[in-house]
This record gives sequence, C-alpha cells and structure tokens, in this order.
Amino acid sequence: MRLDTAEARRRARDADHGILATLHDERGVDAVPACFVLDGEVVAIAIDELKPKASPDLQRLRNLARDPRAALLVEGWDAADWSRLWWVRLSLRRSDEQPAVAAACEALLRAKYPQYATARLTAVVTFRVTAVRGWAASDPAQVDSAL
Repeated sequence: MRLDTAEARRRARDADHGILATLHDERGVDAVPACFVLDGEVVAIAIDELKPKASPDLQRLRNLARDPRAALLVEGWDAADWSRLWWVRLSLRRSDEQPAVAAACEALLRAKYPQYATARLTAVVTFRVTAVRGWAASDPAQVDSAL
C-alpha cells in the first residue's frame, strides 16, 4: 500500500542509511550506500575521511556536477515477516544551501552518526527533495500498533 507523504518522510528521516543513486554518462545509475539526514526539504550526505576511498575525486560528485538529479532509497526489511516490508524513495536535486543551513545539516549528521562526532568531513553535500514516494506491505497503523 502506498505510504502518505508524512509517513514516508518520517520513515526516511528515521532510517539509519540509504542508497544514493546518481547518473553516470555511460553506465546509467551509479548507486552507493550513504549516511544522510533529512531536515525538512533538505537532504545532506557527508563525504568523510573515515571510510577508505580510492580517490577524493568521487564519482558521485562528478555525476552530480554533470546532472544534479539523484535519488535516495531507504527500506525496511524483515526476512521473517514480509508484512513489515517498506521502502521510501526521495527524488532529489543537488543544491547549494546557505551556510547556516549547511552548518545545521552538518550538526545533524554529527548527532545522528557517532562516528562523525569528531571526524573530519571533507564535504557536506546537500539536495532539495523534489518528490517523495513510499510503499509498505501493511497498513502502517496496524504494524506500528503490533510493536
């Protein structure tokens, strides 16, 4: 069943990670796991120095420089109980936010992920949400009341 926008946003906001999809010129979709925060209409992801990277010149950033469209997919999976399955897709457009908004997003990322609390972040990449779509196998009210 389709999730209403408020419920889809809540699930996305509360998810611990997602899959960020950008568009590559030749391959099409480039998808990578991403730590993120959703604050109103802004999604932010951190580029950190914690996880090893082949180069600081990340493909996802090059993709976004060519095409600012992206998507963030989050999901809930329960192998034992498929009535608890759900997903939310946020359609995004890369944005350059005001310094105060970017700083607030960085603070939210540091608060959400203990690994970021004192880590060096090389960038906080921001997006504006352009569309929200979500689905759940069961009525969210019925699943939540069973918890």
